[in-house]
Amino acid sequence: MSSVLNQGHEEGTVTTAIENQTAKLPSDTFLWAAVGAMGVSLALQCLKQKHVSLFIGQWAAPFLLFGIYNKIVKTQGHD
Repeated sequence: MSSVLNQGHEEGTVTTAIENQTAKLPSDTFLWAAVGAMGVSLALQCLKQKHVSLFIGQWAAPFLLFGIYNKIVKTQGHD
């Protein structure tokens, strides 16, 4: 069974540039962004801004996923 990893495929220049820039960020940046989104969402809920609160609160999961992706790129590298 052959490996599906890097079978002659390379990342594009835009992807490589983004990965090089985001790799410079500390890993906890994305964690704090997620916690911040949850805090802002809570504050907006308390201010009876339900729809905006839900919108901002949904940012937490993507921030955490970006953090995981960033960590993988830092530890495993790209192409």
